[in-house]
Amino acid sequence: MNLVQRPKLIVIVDDDKSVQNALSNLLKSERLSALCFGSAEQFLESGAQHRTACLIVDVRIPGMSGLELQAKLNDERCRIPIIFITGFGDAKMRIQAMRDGAVEFFTKPFDGAVLLETVQVALEG
Repeated sequence: MNLVQRPKLIVIVDDDKSVQNALSNLLKSERLSALCFGSAEQFLESGAQHRTACLIVDVRIPGMSGLELQAKLNDERCRIPIIFITGFGDAKMRIQAMRDGAVEFFTKPFDGAVLLETVQVALEG
């Protein structure tokens, strides 16, 4: 039997289209499959959480925040490695995210190469 391995899906949740495009292009440059959503609600409604290998999410998005999304996924025992990105992070926010299982917490602007390394670690973990 020949098993075809599906590419590991990286999901980006950010309300800024330019951030979505930049991250998507960065991931695709490494032959990683990326899917973008403008809100946590859109992501959850899509059902993509069941096939997501890694989630890159902005902390501050309209509606459900990135931290609230993390809590909801944890409550549902949906263990997706999460990498947070934010333009307005603080130590308390970072500590909460990491305590609740985040892989990393980046403040914008961040180094794309470091983000790619972190995604690889998340995919291997």
